Amino acid sequence: MKSSLKTAASLALAMLLAGCTTLGPRPTAPAAGPADPAAAAANQAARERWLQAHPDWALEGRVAIRRADKGGSGRIDWRQRGAQFDVSLSAPVTRQSWRLTGDGQGVLLEGLDGGPLRGADAGQLLLAATGWEIPVQALAYWIRGQAAPGPAPGDLQYGADGLPALLEQSGWRIAYTAWQPAGADVPALPSRIEAERGDSRVRLIIDAWQPAGAATP
Repeated sequence: MKSSLKTAASLALAMLLAGCTTLGPRPTAPAAGPADPAAAAANQAARERWLQAHPDWALEGRVAIRRADKGGSGRIDWRQRGAQFDVSLSAPVTRQSWRLTGDGQGVLLEGLDGGPLRGADAGQLLLAATGWEIPVQALAYWIRGQAAPGPAPGDLQYGADGLPALLEQSGWRIAYTAWQPAGADVPALPSRIEAERGDSRVRLIIDAWQPAGAATP
């Protein structure tokens, strides 16, 4: 029964992703380091204090997911309120979509053949149900340009602009290749990200940020 659910879920998500346009050539992280590493580190510390003080946010964008020789892309909407998250992926061409919601107590995956699936960990649920490796909980931190909390510390490198260019954590390599400039009350936020580990890759282009005060999922 679990095998048939996994097959159905995999086929449904593959059909969803196949209906969308790809995100273009793979970006590369800037090679040059900052002119003043101490200033870059201080700027990042200030960014992280702001991010910690504003745990509610939302974004709209495009995502491409690949594992081995299977992959595709779609629209993504992500709303975060503390530990609660609500992530939707949709394919405008096929009009298919799935939704992943959860918090520290459990996760629900909806929109796939076979009915809703529940689990304790978002990444593990997606991997078991679809074969896609997406570190959802960690990605919620990586998306905003910071290491995720946990036993594995992140190794952060800065670009010539003094902003994070490359983060390595838990075997994942996260490259930041474009940033939204800082505003009067909001720090710089990533607008293009690529996370990869082994044969798994997740790429994000963020079209719009609601950096603080996201609606409740």
